[in-house]
Amino acid sequence: MNYEGKDGYAVQNGKPYNLHDVRKLCFWGTLMAGGGGVEYYFGYKHPQNDPVCQDFRSRDQAWDDCRIAIEFFRNQKLLFWEMSSADKLIGNPDNTNSKYCFAKVDEAYLVYLPSGGSTQLDLRHAKGSFTVSWLNPRIQGDLVQGSVKTVDGGRDVSIGNPPSDPNKVWLAVIRR
Repeated sequence: MNYEGKDGYAVQNGKPYNLHDVRKLCFWGTLMAGGGGVEYYFGYKHPQNDPVCQDFRSRDQAWDDCRIAIEFFRNQKLLFWEMSSADKLIGNPDNTNSKYCFAKVDEAYLVYLPSGGSTQLDLRHAKGSFTVSWLNPRIQGDLVQGSVKTVDGGRDVSIGNPPSDPNKVWLAVIRR
């Protein structure tokens, strides 16, 4: 992202971040916690700031990220209003930004991995077989298969690896 004198990075508490960090940790983090969305404020110190913006290219990726998420939930017919944050099921009891789980236990689990990789999922209280598929939340597209196609309830399971770019952000969709 580069527009009118802005390299796409901002700094907070001495740490640089960009719109991809906002998508990974703020936007999807909020959705995985059961939030209804986020409101973006683009500041007033940079070119194309909120009060004088004439070039909306600086906001384009954030709007695309929102569209991708809305279409994902709509197309997958997930009952998100019946789901809740369940980070403890993926070994994140302190709810850090390392990984997120949004679930309707025994039906559907969304596991968001902002830094890629894989994780274990606690299905000890679930019964039956679940499919595992993946969404690349950086681009619009269909769900794709990773290294594991199904997992069985009644135990801790590995959700496997995403189909490609294992070190980039992925959303695993585990459902009955």
